[in-house]
Amino acid sequence: MNSWSTLKEHLSRPEYMHVLINPLPVYGLAVAIVVLVIALVARNRVALVTALTLVLLTSLSAWPTYLYGEAAYDRIKGVADPVGEQWLDEHLARSERFIAIFYVLAGLALSAIIAAAKWPRGSGPLSVATLIMAIATLAIGSWIAYAGGHVRHKEFRFESPPPAHQR
Repeated sequence: MNSWSTLKEHLSRPEYMHVLINPLPVYGLAVAIVVLVIALVARNRVALVTALTLVLLTSLSAWPTYLYGEAAYDRIKGVADPVGEQWLDEHLARSERFIAIFYVLAGLALSAIIAAAKWPRGSGPLSVATLIMAIATLAIGSWIAYAGGHVRHKEFRFESPPPAHQR
């Protein structure tokens, strides 16, 4: 099998795509938060719009991550051990329950971008609100990812699995 066909095979599998892009809503958002803090401290409008755009894009990346994760659920359920299955169900339950917060953050970031363009001097409060919401969203995204990391990584399992979910 040549490298192109191997790559095509990987990219056609939702579980591979989920693993490939799932760092964006967590690590990407963390980087965006750092850039946003720097932009706010520097009071630089170009940096602020750049940071808000990063927040927007990384929060929107939760949508395909969620969709690929849902599409991969049955295949991963079939290869996970019993404890991994419990963590998979918990990961799915958390993501279903809290995916909307990423969309709210994206909307807030977009509003702050528009405000920075229309009212450069008055965009500070909305940008700070975006920062606060981004930090909360990062915490929730990390909590969702924590359960996901336990599905196939036994070395991360230091506590009892969550109670079984009915699906």
